[in-house]
This record gives sequence, structure tokens and C-alpha cells, in this order.
Amino acid sequence: MKTYCYAMVLMLCLVGYRNGTPHPITGTVYDSGAGKPLAGVQVLVEGTQTTARTDGNGRYSIAADRGHYLRFAFVGYETQRVKVGEQDTLDVQLVRESVSLEELVEVGYGSQRKPNLVGGVALVDEGTLAGRASGVRIRGVHPGYVGGRMNTESYRGLPENRFFNPVDEPLSTFAIDVDAASYSNVRRFINNGQLPPTDAVRIEELINYFQYDLKGPSNGEPVAIHTELAVAPWNPKHRLLRIALKARSVPTDRLPPANLVFLLDVSGSMAGVNRLPLAKAAMKMLVDQLRDNDRVAIVTYAGTAGVAMESTPGSQKATIKDVIDGLQAWGSTAGGAGLKLAYRIARQHFIPNGNNRIVLASDGDFNVGPSTDDDMESLIAKERQSGVSLSVLGFGMGNLKDSKMELLANKGHGNYAYIDNITEARKAMVSEFGGTLFTVAKDVKVQVEFNPDKVQAYRLLGYENRLLEKEDFNNDQKLGGDMGVGHTVTALYEVVPAGIKSSFPGDVDPLKYQSQRKSAVAGSSGSSDLATVKFRYKDPHGAQSRKQEVAVADGRQDLSNASADFRFASAVAELGMLLRNSEYKQQADYDSLIARAKGAKGKDDEGYRAEFIRLAESAKLLAQHGGTSGTY
Repeated sequence: MKTYCYAMVLMLCLVGYRNGTPHPITGTVYDSGAGKPLAGVQVLVEGTQTTARTDGNGRYSIAADRGHYLRFAFVGYETQRVKVGEQDTLDVQLVRESVSLEELVEVGYGSQRKPNLVGGVALVDEGTLAGRASGVRIRGVHPGYVGGRMNTESYRGLPENRFFNPVDEPLSTFAIDVDAASYSNVRRFINNGQLPPTDAVRIEELINYFQYDLKGPSNGEPVAIHTELAVAPWNPKHRLLRIALKARSVPTDRLPPANLVFLLDVSGSMAGVNRLPLAKAAMKMLVDQLRDNDRVAIVTYAGTAGVAMESTPGSQKATIKDVIDGLQAWGSTAGGAGLKLAYRIARQHFIPNGNNRIVLASDGDFNVGPSTDDDMESLIAKERQSGVSLSVLGFGMGNLKDSKMELLANKGHGNYAYIDNITEARKAMVSEFGGTLFTVAKDVKVQVEFNPDKVQAYRLLGYENRLLEKEDFNNDQKLGGDMGVGHTVTALYEVVPAGIKSSFPGDVDPLKYQSQRKSAVAGSSGSSDLATVKFRYKDPHGAQSRKQEVAVADGRQDLSNASADFRFASAVAELGMLLRNSEYKQQADYDSLIARAKGAKGKDDEGYRAEFIRLAESAKLLAQHGGTSGTY
């Protein structure tokens, strides 16, 4: 009897330690070079959602099966996989990534490459970084810590558009922009009690965050054009010209089938509630919009890139969501490798005449492999020839690489949205689903010719990074912007009428050799038009553009008689000029723009215009009471 009992006890003990039964594994993670414990290392049981992090002494504890692998990941170190054996204690030595000491700097949550950090600790001219030839600059927000992380946000700085004399420069040419990332990013700063960095404020994106009541095309064209002219609110002697485009609406069941690749950043920089968890929630909202004939694959990247889910029909929503739910943030950020893999997967499942698109969710903080803005531009320039578009969703604060995210979307035939909360995720993924993912017109460009008989000077508000040379308008090889289903686009020009006394565009000495010729040109048109607006576009799968144009009659309409949309858009532009402290803000005033926005709120079912009014009121308080800005 005793022998039987001993056998039963032994059997039970053996069963307790069989494979498939998790048991506690503890240990310490060290830097292999310095021999010091590493705090904050993520430990993941591969194939499960079980994770842990090392404490301040580098120690961890996690439950794992024998025979499974533990993955140890930390920014700036090579990820290590270790098989769980018979031992209950497992110490690990992590090796730094093979980059020079010149490229690595220590930050509060690990290591990052210096090119990704310098923008956050000083105002750096991009000539000292990649992109010297472009002459633009990358600006960072004020150094410090956001949510326990060093603040390394970066923004592309561009000089503000100035006034031009139509005798010298009769043509103004730009690519349209439907991005709205700047608005939600500015909102995030103001709601956190801080005025935004100047270069984070892109006026056209503030204006185009809102939908406007415009009539769509009725002649079979994909886009309709509208114009409106009224007195400029910040200078009654000047005029404000609004140019608005409206893309046609298409019922969801008539949209082409979609071949989507979700490219999700699961690196360590995406840890935090406003990063990967919010990105996962946004992508699941998008999954709910998929139809049975749509397909989606999921590619992830951290230290390396991999396929988390092969292309799957949109009908299998539970399967897709399960994969998204299982994602965890760990390791460094091989964004370039992720993009290459995502494009390859999209090409493998390419749908002719369908919607072939990558949806990237990231903070843009690439630090492994190709990572500079120039690297990304070169990569996208090669890949976009495949017919695969790239839409970008930005997440996070304190390390947002806005400059890189915007560049990717602009060069990748896509749009860029910044998701700062679940409401914004719903707006991008549900309310504007068609516009976000389905293009009706690509490479859309606008060219305005101003009549020097009627116009003394003009200035385009915003679009500084979308300006084109006048010859680019007729060159189908030059990229324009893309418009999705139901999209509206607004551009505003401030116009100085001919004959009034104004300091714009400024005086220069009379020309010795051209003054007579230019005098003969001015006043010779005989036209009563203020300007002519032309725009070009291509069909989504076409290579040759088509052109439309409309003349703008001269006139002086009081601002009070302008449409509600005109008055509201002018209030948004005025706030943008104040936030940028524009040298052209003239008589711009918080009280005036707030009152005008209130009077022009109109139908506001989603509450976005009411939110703008509250935002402007908060910005006024910050400006009055010395609210700090995100830049030096």
C-alpha cells in the first residue's frame, strides 16, 4: 500500500512539471558590455500574450512552459530568444545593436540613434542632417519628458508663403492636400495646456479637417470646383478668395474591392495607452467597415519585420481582430524593412482596378535600417509605381516624427491623419472611411492666374510644402494630391486689390531694363476677371491628366453676406495665423474669429465645429497668460 502511495505522489509531481504547464521563470537581464542590469526590458512568451518587464534592478518574473521561447527586447539592443529548459532561473545578456557610439545617445527609456533625437534637443537646420539639398529644416519641440519619455518630436519647418505681385508672378501652383493631421495634433497641444510648436501648425490642414457643404460633380467628372470672394476679416481693405473642391460620393457597396495591408509599428516606442492600444482600437474599427470582398493582411515591425497574418477575407472579422489583439510593443523600430515587406505583400495580392493600399500605424520613430526622411522618400518613390497607395496614421506624443509621417503620405499617394483619442479614430476609420481609403481622383493640382488689372498682390494661406513650379502643372510626371470619396478641399488666397495703398508685397527699386515692358503688360488684358482657377487630375488608375477651369469675377462682398462655410473657414485660418504668429496676421484677433465661428457653426451633428470654438477659446487663454510653446 505504501509503495502504491509513493508511486501516486511521484506521478502527480511529474504531471505538475510536464510540458504545457506554465511555471514561474525568474532572472536578471544585463547589458553584455557594461555588465549592468537593464530596467524596462520587455519579456514575451512567444506564441502567447504573456509579457513582463524588468524592474529597476533588471529582474523579471514570468510564467512559461518548458520548451517555449522567451523573447527579450529593448530599444537599442538586439532582440534575444531563449528556450525555456529545466531551470527556473534564467539570466540573459543583451548585446547592443551594431551602431557606432557616435550614433547612439542615452535617453530615459533606452537608446535611440542620434539622428532621431537631435531634433528634440535643439532647433536643427536640416542641412546638418539628411536632406541638405532641400534647404528645409527639422524643428523639435522643447526638450524634456512627456509621460516619462524624453521629448523628441520633430516637425518640418518651411518659410511662410509671402505676397506676390501678379505682374512678376501671375501664376500660383500647388498640389491639393486633404491631410488633417495638423489639426488633431494642435488640439492635443492646446488641450494639454501648451501652445503648439509653430511648425506643427499647417493652416491648410486645420481648414481641411472640417467638412463643408459643397455640391458634388454632376457631369460625370470626379471633382467639382467652387469659388467665393469676400472681404478679408483681418484687413477690410483686402479680399479673401476661397477655392473649394468637392469629390463625388460613392455608396460603399459600389466601391471597388480593397486589398489592404495593415502595417503596424509594434516597437518599444509604441508602448503606452495613447500608442499601440489606441492604434489597435482604430484598426479594429476599420475591420468593422470591411466588406466580404475586401482582403487584409497584417505586417508588423519592431527590431525586424514579419507577417502577423496572411491576406484574409474581410468576412473573417473575428480572426483579424484576434491577431490585432495579440500584438505587443517591444524592441527597436525597423520601419524601412516593414514598409518594404508591406509593399511586397500588397503586390502579391494586387487587385487590378481595385483599391490596393497600405495603412501604416506608427509614431514614425524609425531607428533601424533605412530611417531618414531621404531614405523614406527614395523607398516610396520606387514602390508607388506598383499602384499601391500608402495611408498613414500617426500616434503618440513626445516622440512623434510628424515630418516623416507627412512625407510618407505625400509621396505615397495617400493621406495622413494624427489619432490622439478614440473619437478621432472613429472619425478617420468610420465617419470618413471612404475618403480615407478610396481614391476618386489622383495627382490633383491647382493653378491660379491672377489678373494684374485687378490684383496688386496675392498670398496663398498654407500649402507651403505642397508648392509646385508653374511648369509642373502640365507635367503629368509631377505628383499632385489625392482626393478620396466625398472629400472636400479648401484653399484660401488673401488678395490686395489694385489701386489701394498697401505695404504688400513691398517696394523695390524701379527696374532699369524691364519697367517699360511690364508697364505695357499691366492694364492690357481688358478682362474684368479677378483670376482664373485651373485644376488637373487623373483617374485613380490613369496616367494622363484632364483639366478644368473657372473664372472668378471681381467684386466686393461683405463678409456678413458670405456663406457660413466661408466665414467658418476664415476663422480657422485666422486661428492658424495667430498660432503661427504670422508676420501677415495684420488685425487678426481671437475674439473676432471666435465670434465669427460661433455665427457660422451651422449644422454640426458631430460637434467638430463646436469643439473648434472651445479650442480657440483655450488658445486665447494660453496666449493671454503666457502659455508656453513647444519650440524654443
